[in-house]
Amino acid sequence: QVQLVESGGGSVQPGGSLKLSCVASSDIGSFYSMGWYRQAPGNQRELVAHITTSGKTVYPDSVKGRFTISRVYAKNTVYLQMNSLKPEDTAVYYCSAEGPGLAQYWGQGTQVTVSS
Repeated sequence: QVQLVESGGGSVQPGGSLKLSCVASSDIGSFYSMGWYRQAPGNQRELVAHITTSGKTVYPDSVKGRFTISRVYAKNTVYLQMNSLKPEDTAVYYCSAEGPGLAQYWGQGTQVTVSS
């Protein structure tokens, strides 16, 4: 059973920064890709950042230039550095991993609130 555990969420003022962490219970090198998604009340879950085994990253225009996804294999951890945060970034952020057989795993989510 693959488990993903997010941490690092909290409240921050507009323009501030947060760094989210996602620790996997297995070697993250075994995943085809990993990513971060977010979901605000009334909205669909949307991709925030995605990284492949080759290190290729993908970001939607809404966060491009502000968010950065990275990995530390030795710690089985993927990070999401979020800078220049805006109120519209407020959401529950979920870590995900794609594994063999198109299996996709999800963390429990961590709340990010951006307000003044």
